[in-house]
Amino acid sequence: MLAAFKGTVKGGIGKLREGPQGKQYRDGETWPALQRPTWRPDIRAAVISKARVNVHRKLSNMAKMAGLYPLAVLSDCVVYPSPGASPMDFLPYAASGKPQPGGFRLGPSPGLAKLEGIQEMAWAVDLMEKGLNPARHIKGGDAVLEEGE
Repeated sequence: MLAAFKGTVKGGIGKLREGPQGKQYRDGETWPALQRPTWRPDIRAAVISKARVNVHRKLSNMAKMAGLYPLAVLSDCVVYPSPGASPMDFLPYAASGKPQPGGFRLGPSPGLAKLEGIQEMAWAVDLMEKGLNPARHIKGGDAVLEEGE
């Protein structure tokens, strides 16, 4: 319960006064975002909240429709196991051949999911055994382990 409460405060309320981000920022400098007349942390928090609710709804729908559960979740990144090399191999489809409504659908439009990366199951298992979240590493340059690591 304490972890859930802390997560709510840090991920929700704490975002209302989030500090500067980026490599260019140096301590003591003013944060440019705060100077913009359009800076609205309340709207930003509402958008983040809506996106999280949508991801949770889709996670629930995927479990109900197809019995699919993610290996890892990190804000807006979800890692599912797939029986094939393509994300299309695990997405649920209706008899008509169209994606099932309510679950994740791939595409470039708002509301659709985009492919962040594909890795072997052994890669995800290795990260999880080390206590790491595969969703944090599947997108970036560290998604493919270098020789000897």
